Amino acid sequence: MSTLRFKALAELPFRNYRKDNAVEIPKRLSELFCENVFSEETMRAYLTKEAFTSIQDAIKKGTKTPRNIADQIAVAMKDWALSKGATHYTHWFQPLTGSTAEKHDSFFTPFESDRAIERFNGSMLIQQEPDASSFPNGGIRNTFEARGYTAWDPTSPAFIIGTTLCIPSIFISYTGETLDYKTPLLRALSAVDEAATDVCKAYFDKNVTKVTATLGWEQEYFLIDSALYQSRPDLIFTGRTLLGHSPAKGQQLDDHYFGSIPTRVMNFMKELEIECMKLGIPVTTRHNEVAPNQFELAPMFEETNVAVDHNSLLMDIMARVAHKHHFHILFHEKPFKGVNGSGKHNNWSLATDTGENLLSPGKNPKKNLQFLTFFVNSLKAVHDYSDLLRASIASASNDHRLGANEAPPAIISAFIGSQLFSVLEELEKVTDGKLSPEEKTELKLNVVGKIPEILLDNTDRNRTSPFAFTGNKFEFRAVGSSANCAEPMTALNAMVAKQLKVFKKEVDALIEKKNLKKDEAIFNVLREYIKDCKTILFEGDGYSEDWAKEAKKRGLNNLKTTPEALKNELDKKFVDLYEELGIYNHREFEARNEIKLEKYSANIDIEAKVLSDVARNHIIPAALNYQNRLIENVKGLKEIFGEKEFKSLANEQMELIKAISHNVHQIKNGVDELIAAKDKASSMHGQKQAETYCNDVKPRFDKIREASDNLEMMVDDELWPLTKYRELLFTR
Repeated sequence: MSTLRFKALAELPFRNYRKDNAVEIPKRLSELFCENVFSEETMRAYLTKEAFTSIQDAIKKGTKTPRNIADQIAVAMKDWALSKGATHYTHWFQPLTGSTAEKHDSFFTPFESDRAIERFNGSMLIQQEPDASSFPNGGIRNTFEARGYTAWDPTSPAFIIGTTLCIPSIFISYTGETLDYKTPLLRALSAVDEAATDVCKAYFDKNVTKVTATLGWEQEYFLIDSALYQSRPDLIFTGRTLLGHSPAKGQQLDDHYFGSIPTRVMNFMKELEIECMKLGIPVTTRHNEVAPNQFELAPMFEETNVAVDHNSLLMDIMARVAHKHHFHILFHEKPFKGVNGSGKHNNWSLATDTGENLLSPGKNPKKNLQFLTFFVNSLKAVHDYSDLLRASIASASNDHRLGANEAPPAIISAFIGSQLFSVLEELEKVTDGKLSPEEKTELKLNVVGKIPEILLDNTDRNRTSPFAFTGNKFEFRAVGSSANCAEPMTALNAMVAKQLKVFKKEVDALIEKKNLKKDEAIFNVLREYIKDCKTILFEGDGYSEDWAKEAKKRGLNNLKTTPEALKNELDKKFVDLYEELGIYNHREFEARNEIKLEKYSANIDIEAKVLSDVARNHIIPAALNYQNRLIENVKGLKEIFGEKEFKSLANEQMELIKAISHNVHQIKNGVDELIAAKDKASSMHGQKQAETYCNDVKPRFDKIREASDNLEMMVDDELWPLTKYRELLFTR
């Protein structure tokens, strides 16, 4: 047995039965909520009335904070942080690496040879200057131009982790281009706020002054014993297992889903929830997922910007807490072949500052017309910009999951339920122009008025749909578990903002030019949208081949791979959308596309190198070692029994020796071919490079894996070098 695997397995009894990591939960988790957050309640306690009003205006209205007020806020924030034991501060931001970043500076400031104070002022709060030279930029800036700026985002509250005050921030280059996920998200949220508010005020409720996009994510993940994780080079370097034969028992009995949570996992979850409560992350749901050692956590809905920050923060916290419980956490969308992968469903809606969910029906036809307006416009946006939505969730790891009978297909469609589909069909029949009194009554009372009753019995979900309506929100199910929610939320909110602007323009034109009543104009515009949207509406099994064929007939793209999706992302229509709304300029958008292509190629390149190394230096030597043992045993049989009896006795072992030789040969040839293909791809650039890695390098993994997995079932278990699936998936 390999040294790594032997050590890992030897530690298992210790890992499984240790009791000192049991977590004591306070009587009420609510008592801990926002304990380490510079929350509104904390602000009231530490800020002057003037400063408190200023920061609330910045949060709710987007107004700028004057420098003298920023100084007051900084002093109050510092005093609060020091009272919590903080010694440092950092501008916490989300660069395009896919993880968070922070540079810690101390409050400590000497002012005489033997004296010092803790110092933090408005300029330090508002802006910091981290080195930007090594962050992805897509060619926006040269490597030698290291300067970048982080700037405080007052709409997301500061928090404390350990002894560090963390200030959520945006990240931009010296020349002003965005280098992070947060900046474009904030712009998209501002755009949808403006567009949705205009529609509300013009047609439904003049009291609405702000519309907030809300997000409730569902985070799926795997927990692997840390000792076993360290014994797998492929897990360490790529986040997934590149080799491994499926165990006799996987998820086929469905006994893990919603089952009793293992004790050690429960202790991890308890401590995680405590840390989340302290940081204001309102987690409420925990359970076993479908695959062995797979779990899920979900919070309450929040404003999208805060929810995105909380999810990024959560992923950091999960890794730290898991380490304390001798687990390693896997966010890769498909870490294990043959069992379900992990997603991060993004539940999205729009809410007004008057307390209404715009995607929830009301108690009267007027409110239901409001619901239909935002519901149909959302569908129209997804229809018109479906390829952009697909590109927003594209990654090398998510490609393994999409369409794999555990996640939605790469074809962007929407599920709304058969009864709501019938409502849209009725609306589609609206005549072009003014409605007769009878038509208006029929439409309002028997179609629009009955929507709440319909939805009461129509809240089922279609897990094969990428974009499903679930009663009062849309669930974007195609987002991958390792993704930053900001990119899909930027795309979705931007396209809805654009669509609402177009909608208002068309309704106003009908009112002014054709002298239609407001409701009639709305119905007429929605009717045309419904006709367009029907191509993406699908109620059936998204996994079926029939749907793929039907989708092709409807003109829907099936962009199965990241290079395909990213190629379509550069369509002028999408570039224009972002430029018009001020979310990206042309260069920023192209740079993002280039960064994603580079990341895709780099991921496949790393996997190819790791697979080649493990196959050559672990699998082949182990197979030859066992083969040599068999050969020696065969020789012994011949010496003991003689030539005549030897042939009948050794036949089975000879077949095994030949099978081992064949599979070793397959691996050797496969690795040689893989390295040649990888070297060829690495000399290319951009779209062509990504396509080569996708179409020529990645498919070569299968030949090596198949031969290795065959050998795993032949070689003596004590000699096999890699920790097996049965150990990785069933050690809890």
